[in-house]
Amino acid sequence: MIINAPEQHGSYGALLFDKRWKDKRAIILMRDNNQCVICENNNDLEVHHRQYRFIKELKKFCAPWEYPDKILITLCNSCHQRGHSKFKVPVIYV
Repeated sequence: MIINAPEQHGSYGALLFDKRWKDKRAIILMRDNNQCVICENNNDLEVHHRQYRFIKELKKFCAPWEYPDKILITLCNSCHQRGHSKFKVPVIYV
């Protein structure tokens, strides 16, 4: 599955309720011991994509659950927001 370009973030947000994402998220949370990999907090956890993959030919991003586990990390909301304010998530064109 592929998703539309970032200007259609609402579509992306809806994908986070998909069972495939919920299953993938649960795997990453368990792998990271249900805690933020930065501060070890175990509240308000989110799974962060360390990169986005854009399929040039189709002009679309991969669905959130299609990323390899090594690209995903568990962060608390605070560390996640702080990271996004300091760093831009790289886009890999495939």
